[in-house]
Amino acid sequence: MTEMSHVERFRATVDRKPVDRPCTWLGIPDPGAHRRLFEHFGVASLPELIEALDDDIVPIDLPYHSPTADAVYAAFDFAQKGRVPREHRTLNSPGFFEDRTDPNDADLFDWPDPANYISPDECERLVGRASAERVRLGVIWSAHFQDACAAFGMENALITLHTAPEMFRAVIDRIVEFYLQANAIFYAATEGQLHAVLIGNDFGGQQGLLLSPEMIREFALPGTRRLVEQAKGRGLTVIHHSCGSICEIIPDLIEIGVDVIHPIQALAKGMEPSVLRRDFGDRVAFCGGVDAQNLLVRGSPEQVEEAVRGLRLIFPTGLIISPSHEAILPDTPPRNVAALFKAARAKPAL
Repeated sequence: MTEMSHVERFRATVDRKPVDRPCTWLGIPDPGAHRRLFEHFGVASLPELIEALDDDIVPIDLPYHSPTADAVYAAFDFAQKGRVPREHRTLNSPGFFEDRTDPNDADLFDWPDPANYISPDECERLVGRASAERVRLGVIWSAHFQDACAAFGMENALITLHTAPEMFRAVIDRIVEFYLQANAIFYAATEGQLHAVLIGNDFGGQQGLLLSPEMIREFALPGTRRLVEQAKGRGLTVIHHSCGSICEIIPDLIEIGVDVIHPIQALAKGMEPSVLRRDFGDRVAFCGGVDAQNLLVRGSPEQVEEAVRGLRLIFPTGLIISPSHEAILPDTPPRNVAALFKAARAKPAL
């Protein structure tokens, strides 16, 4: 097959059409992992690392700067603690709404206006700086369900779903509106320059969903649908992230219009690549599959290569080969990252 461009390979993978080689994505390495990765690959920055790996996708964060946050996914100071460092974001702190049950109380929070904290010029500059030869992935997250849980505190949120559902709905609806407005600014400023976006919420644990499929459908997926429709209205491919075992709601995500399910958490129950390919491979593409919980951390390069070869047999297309978590953590040996890309690039044995 003739060699494809990065964008052609990505689009063929998403459409589950033949590809010259697997599409790949390094993910978003944790800052603590940068030094070892840079030293191993002989580079000095993430753009240089992407070039060295000849990766297909370059992620671009939606820029957000407010008095309390420098990341859009930390825009809400529900814990009322002032500036929240990215690494200290948590669902476990008591939230602003922890004791509230009246939906009218949703107005009591000082909801931020994204227009005050997102610069269209910065959006355009960041996207324009990314390689035009690669797939430009807007990392917008828009994690409305996780933010709603943080608004109450995780335990209180799950109780409120049962005891005061209209209160929970009032809060999550406000959060969805915030993200729709934030994303609209980003999309308008980068019109025609993005190829895809990454959104998502963590709905799963290692053994199953965090709450029933019915409750996810009632409280979380209506907002997800609006976010997906907004992105697809701009002609963008939608990659939906959720850690954990989410096989029970994959049909719902497909129905909503999600193009790619991320990240195939390889050790989570029911998320075996062969099962996902069998059950859903003719309806949606996937991203991930290379176990980042054990294999990439403790395995040998040879074991990583073997796992990637196995994924290629299961998914001749329809899979963006990537770690099973978007963040390469500091305890991941760079040699195993190199092995992942080596096996993804290798010509299949005749």
